[in-house]
Amino acid sequence: MDILEHANEFENRRHTFKTTSDRILASREAKELILGINTLYKESQNPELMDLMKRLTVIKQKIEKRLKGRPDKS
Repeated sequence: MDILEHANEFENRRHTFKTTSDRILASREAKELILGINTLYKESQNPELMDLMKRLTVIKQKIEKRLKGRPDKS
């Protein structure tokens, strides 16, 4: 499976993670996909690749926000 197919599959997957380790693995997977697509983007300058990277980045940020948790109200 090439990186673009994997990225589309990741983007369309449900992002309900039961454990913290699931979230960590998903965040790492998203980062790996973004960096891989970035290398392709550097060669082709295809705007569709940039859009895909942006969508994956939004998903990754949501996962990381959930990982960090809420700040205490002290």
